[in-house]
Amino acid sequence: MEHNLYIYNTLSRTKELFVPIHENKVGMYVCGPTVYGDAHLGHARPAITFDILFRYLLHLGYKVRYVRNITDVGHLENDADTGEDKIGKKAKLEELEPMEVVQYYTNRYHKAMEALNVLPPSIEPHASGHIMEQIDFVQKILDAGYAYESEGSVYFDVEKYNKKYNYGKLSGRNIEDMLETTRDLDGQSEKRRSVDFALWKRASPEHIMHWKAPWSEGFPGWHMECSAMGTKYLGEQFDIHGGGMDLMFPHHECEIAQSTAALGKETVKYWMHNNMITINGQKMGKSLGNFITLEAFFTGNHPLLTQAFSPMTVRFFILQAHYRSTVDFSSEALQASEKGLNRLMEGYARLQKITASPVSSVETAGLRAKCEEAMCDDLNTPIAISHLFDALKAINLVHDGKETISQPDLDELKSVFALFIDEILGLKSESEISGGADAYKKAIDLMLNMRLEAKQNKDWATSDKIRNELTALGFEIKDTKDGFEWKI
Repeated sequence: MEHNLYIYNTLSRTKELFVPIHENKVGMYVCGPTVYGDAHLGHARPAITFDILFRYLLHLGYKVRYVRNITDVGHLENDADTGEDKIGKKAKLEELEPMEVVQYYTNRYHKAMEALNVLPPSIEPHASGHIMEQIDFVQKILDAGYAYESEGSVYFDVEKYNKKYNYGKLSGRNIEDMLETTRDLDGQSEKRRSVDFALWKRASPEHIMHWKAPWSEGFPGWHMECSAMGTKYLGEQFDIHGGGMDLMFPHHECEIAQSTAALGKETVKYWMHNNMITINGQKMGKSLGNFITLEAFFTGNHPLLTQAFSPMTVRFFILQAHYRSTVDFSSEALQASEKGLNRLMEGYARLQKITASPVSSVETAGLRAKCEEAMCDDLNTPIAISHLFDALKAINLVHDGKETISQPDLDELKSVFALFIDEILGLKSESEISGGADAYKKAIDLMLNMRLEAKQNKDWATSDKIRNELTALGFEIKDTKDGFEWKI
């Protein structure tokens, strides 16, 4: 490959040169949503983070199989050991079939992802559609001697596993301390140790979704779905597994243990985790009740929001911070992102209107290399964006007739902006997003051209009327030496 991509591997806690298992093919698995409610800002961050990775790997020339799962029915609230099935609970309350709840929120999740310009994955498997694969995986772990059956449920024997392997290596937990804790916990009397986790749970009579297995009629543990589906679609060893850092323990730790126990080897080469979005210093999430749905952002319908924010503003807000850093939400921060995005997209639009000169008086060389260097340094989107903002200075000077740019330099600048804004960062102007955007833009241009014609004919009444009425509707109009510019 032309560029060396370095990514932070949570497992080694260092930046590593990305070398795929297969030379030109990349297998990537990302934990997707649990679809029992509307997607919120916390869901947007991993989706956008791994969308950027997906886009950049494609840019580097790799063939990528991107698997993002849907966690749906059957699972319990507390790591698949105790509690209620979230979707089953909602189905009872609303007198719906569980799969109706799943389909409704899956559709809404897809709609939100489309608005955020998140590319669809190559494969999007549902946990409930892979029960047989999960049963087979549990049996492999039993056959290997790292699980035990208890009253129709099957649990992973963490203590036995830890004697040969290192349980806790991903999260850095001291498993010896955890093993010393009591096992006499409510609802966990079936376990040998409290740290053991469910691979299969016998269903209680009120549990709606359950399936037949050799041990009981029940359902798989939460962690099992990703081990089974990851290996089904990407093989026993694949390149990248991603998700939010809140999944590092216990979910991803348990995945490593399950896969190693069943297959005798680790499945994933690079573990990647995005950091949290916080609100007043606390993680934003459904469990804490402090989340704001994406729909609320798009409509402005929430007490903590001073206005509506477009999907591209939300995307830009997330990309302005490195994916491994914490981002604290505030309406003011989103307003600043909105201004920054508008400035960037206005500069990009101005770039399209620039005419070349015989020579360049502005320095534009090296922009592509700088942006590539930032992206190859663990997907450093904030630095790549800062380089694009630096280039806006030259664009504005040339646009305003204060500097000149040659045709080769202009072509290169257009190419770099198109690559990074459109293809890699996945940012769109509002006119691109809106339905009928092209006709809308043409209609505004038509009115402003009529205004220009009126001015040329010294018909000041008509000229002022068009300008004043468009301004009253929220348009900002600027006269230029070549005609006009406008924005909402």
